[in-house]
Amino acid sequence: MSKSRTGQPNVLVFFTDQQRWDTAGCHGNPLDLMPNFDRVAREGTHIARSFTCQPVCGPARSAMQTGRYPTSTGCYRNGIPLPPDARTLAHFFKEAGYQTAYIGKWHLAEDEPVPAVQRGGYESWLASNILEFTSEPYDTVMYDRDDLPVKLPGYRVDALANAAVRIIDSHQDRPFFLFLSFLEPHHQNSLDDYPPPDGYRGRYTGRWMPPDLAALGGSAHQHIGGYYGMVKRLDEAFGRVLDALKSLNLLENTIVLFTSDHGCHFKTRNDEYKRSGHDSSIRVPTVFCGPGFDGGGRLQELISLIDLPPTLLDAAGLPVPEVMEGRSIMPLLRREEVDWPEEVFIQISEAEVGRAVRTRRWKYGITAPHQDGWHDSSSDRYLEAYLYDLRADPYELTNLIGMDSHQEVTAVLRERLLRRLAEAGEAVPTVIAAPVREGFQRVVTAEEANE
Repeated sequence: MSKSRTGQPNVLVFFTDQQRWDTAGCHGNPLDLMPNFDRVAREGTHIARSFTCQPVCGPARSAMQTGRYPTSTGCYRNGIPLPPDARTLAHFFKEAGYQTAYIGKWHLAEDEPVPAVQRGGYESWLASNILEFTSEPYDTVMYDRDDLPVKLPGYRVDALANAAVRIIDSHQDRPFFLFLSFLEPHHQNSLDDYPPPDGYRGRYTGRWMPPDLAALGGSAHQHIGGYYGMVKRLDEAFGRVLDALKSLNLLENTIVLFTSDHGCHFKTRNDEYKRSGHDSSIRVPTVFCGPGFDGGGRLQELISLIDLPPTLLDAAGLPVPEVMEGRSIMPLLRREEVDWPEEVFIQISEAEVGRAVRTRRWKYGITAPHQDGWHDSSSDRYLEAYLYDLRADPYELTNLIGMDSHQEVTAVLRERLLRRLAEAGEAVPTVIAAPVREGFQRVVTAEEANE
């Protein structure tokens, strides 16, 4: 097995698409959608506050592959391919002697099938650039490394999971890095629907709904049953992949990461499903298990998607390249003294040109309504757009921006946001304060502003 031959752990990423954080039982969902995820959260390491750095597919995936912000890679919106000279996780693991494999949705190329030069350095390849365009829920078609179409049997989640099990089974002699990238629970574009496996939609239609969706409506009442059915099947596939590792005596020597590219707000915050700074769009479920993570418990720091690539390298005993802009969480797990940021930084494109910071208690966001989110990656001038007290209003139903009672916290968060913009390599913009309005509340103190 790989441990006895090289001493290096295998690494597997189980990557879902558009999955809300509160689909997990450990985050309060009462429907038992994710028992395997919840078990790993108990026994491994649970990233309790996990956030994307860009709530849309391509940009988030560029960050996950490179450990760099989308504005650094240039992939600030969908449709911009990863630069040919970009260094990805596949490159770093391959140079360390790993076999690298990619299965599923890529969304970082210009062409379909994805040319070899646009595959981010992965050796084994079974993928589509935009999987929702080459497949349907029961008609899974992807392309192999020779650009030949491959039709796989079964519901799409199962088809990808089965392919992953075959890769695991055939890669036991050397350590492997496998990136398994699902489409689910993303909507099927050709239908504007969330088609689960047969029989799964009815299990969840009309049942529990998160408070933001219950209050704001959107398309959730139409789509939530199918969406939850997709999540359920994903968790079942996650369990099967873990079972495969266990049956091959690889589980104890395989680092497994489960996470998602962004969340889903079901047309409550704009005209589609993501691309906003709200937690429904940016907060995702994240767990680790395996060497360095088993028994890690519930990590309370705010962790960004940008932190996961350096974490994977560090956990495997590999150096973290200086070009990566995220930070490994391994020192946190070792209970070392770490000056960890008290906020996460979010870039938003396409639906708007926006930026936001989120602390444990507060969310502060700015937008540039005069800019086109498809053509403009940033702006030199923003307007204050929203402020939420997440302790009192965790589902962000009351916007406090401009309230005279919250001027102190707004000033503190504005400074933090400008600092994070600069750290991400962006030019520091002008931020125009929101008009002051009467808050009819007590004044928020400076101490509270820093929570």
